[in-house]
Amino acid sequence: QVQLVESGGGLVQAGGSLRLSCAASGRSFSSYAMGWFRQAPGKEREFVAGIDRIGRSTYYADSVKGRFTIFRDNAKNTVVLQMNSLKLEDTAVYYCAAERYGSGTKDAKYDSWGQGTQVTVSS
Repeated sequence: QVQLVESGGGLVQAGGSLRLSCAASGRSFSSYAMGWFRQAPGKEREFVAGIDRIGRSTYYADSVKGRFTIFRDNAKNTVVLQMNSLKLEDTAVYYCAAERYGSGTKDAKYDSWGQGTQVTVSS
């Protein structure tokens, strides 16, 4: 498994932007599909965005399409979630996840998870 560490969360006003980063350990980062999930208080964890192993295909939840962008840099073992036009309902703990030889879709069997980073959107 790969070790994942998220960063970049914080407090932002509605309409603002944040960039989340996920740093992965190991030498086989390019063999992992990557995803971002989030969990708000009292709600189930939900898929936000995913990307395939080479960054060619990306996938988004309907709620974030057009506002969030996922991309990766395999040379730096990093996947990034750029979040624009943030809404109050985007408040959640955001998790980075990985699946070796996976697809990056919401149904992929992600088996490595980071500890999460808090994103809070205020009015």
